[in-house]
Amino acid sequence: MATAGKATAAAPTPAAPQPKKRWSRLRALKRVVQLGTVGAIGYGAYEIYNKRHPLEQKPFDPKKRTVVVLGSGWGAVSFLKSINTDDYNVMVVSPRNYFLFTPLLPSCTVGTIELRSIMEPIRFITQHKSRNVKFYESECTDIDPESKTISITDVSDIKGSVSNTTVPYDYLVMAIGADNQTFGMAGVREYACFLKEIWDAQKIRTRLMDCVESAGFAKQAPEEVDRLLHMVVVGGGPTGVEYAAELHDFLKDDLEVWYPELADKFRITLVEALPNVLPMFSSQLIQYTESTFKQNKIEVLTKTMVKEVADKEIKVMDANKNLVSIPYGLLVWATGNCPRPLARKLMARIKEAQTSPRGVLVDDYMRVAGAPDVYAIGDCTFSKYAPTAQVATQQGLYLASVFENLARIEEGQSKKITPFEYSHQGSLAYIGSDKAIADLPFLNGNVSVGGVATYVFWRSVYISNMFSFRNRFLVVGDWMKSKVFGRDVSRE
Repeated sequence: MATAGKATAAAPTPAAPQPKKRWSRLRALKRVVQLGTVGAIGYGAYEIYNKRHPLEQKPFDPKKRTVVVLGSGWGAVSFLKSINTDDYNVMVVSPRNYFLFTPLLPSCTVGTIELRSIMEPIRFITQHKSRNVKFYESECTDIDPESKTISITDVSDIKGSVSNTTVPYDYLVMAIGADNQTFGMAGVREYACFLKEIWDAQKIRTRLMDCVESAGFAKQAPEEVDRLLHMVVVGGGPTGVEYAAELHDFLKDDLEVWYPELADKFRITLVEALPNVLPMFSSQLIQYTESTFKQNKIEVLTKTMVKEVADKEIKVMDANKNLVSIPYGLLVWATGNCPRPLARKLMARIKEAQTSPRGVLVDDYMRVAGAPDVYAIGDCTFSKYAPTAQVATQQGLYLASVFENLARIEEGQSKKITPFEYSHQGSLAYIGSDKAIADLPFLNGNVSVGGVATYVFWRSVYISNMFSFRNRFLVVGDWMKSKVFGRDVSRE
């Protein structure tokens, strides 16, 4: 007898998304994109208008104390942007009338970024303060802590009837930066290029193209071609490494295209006295950098000290203690800092309190030892902190808060001034071929990363750290332009 089986119910078929719902989602997404675009354009327009149309400022108040700021670098500008000019009269003295975003200076030497894209005129900052800030484009030649005056000199090519004068101060902020360290070696200033100022980048650019064009000159001897196309970088810190990386990209992406007859002759050598490059980074990132340089055919000579600099060669003591001659066409010197003449002069004046030759000695409140009411921040100081833009920026912000508290104390309020505490935000470096490295603090340790994704992060960090929307716009435009059209190989 047959038994009837139970009927199995068919699984329900999922309903297909209704076209109306799909279209409504797309319309909503489109609306969000449109609103975001309008918002971004509106924000950009507001920023441009605001920068172009500063408000009317209060005049100098003779009843208020005067703060004189020496310099226009990271520390000075950070302080200047943060100080409350309702509390003080402020003067700025600097031989250059702009702020320079130095981390991107190596990119300017090869045309990846235009020089003016990383320059911010000081008056774009001072004109947006509540009280008028006086700016004098001049060199401070002397500081007299006893009379509380400074001597300044007009260093421009065109001078008026008055080019030297003295300026009194109630408080003085030294943010004059540092000079290039040459270790007293003859020939460095005559034959090498530094990489600290705008004119340094221009000089490197000119000499680089001179070397290339001279190497391509008719009937040039092969050994002279090899010398002219050998670019030597002395110094394995971030500046030296990043310049070598930018130079490599320029050679591979552009010069080898437009100078194919010289393509196999280009050489880059990095010379470093320490056992490895980038000693401030983790060992993993140091190895990654050195392996990337090896792949890019950048020769790295560690444990190698420069002993002599001539116009066409340097002599070095290599890792085996042998004296070796290295011919070069372009020599870039990036070996660190030493005090500027003004700092040395002040240190000599108060030598009982200034006991270090490496920089102006300050306490934890940025006060200069032996000079009342004189403060110093940034690379001109000798402290436990590295001479970096990050340190100088934080010191400028801190000192502005100190002056804020001093003003409140004078008003009778109870304020406590705490010592400066540095907060390390990490270290970044570009190493070429669209790769970068980063040592970033995370919880109680560090995260070390490198590669193309880090390169994108490196660019985003630098863009966000720029002081104005104008600079961000110009730099992003330069990056796009060099990517689409290549770098310019014309000689200036």
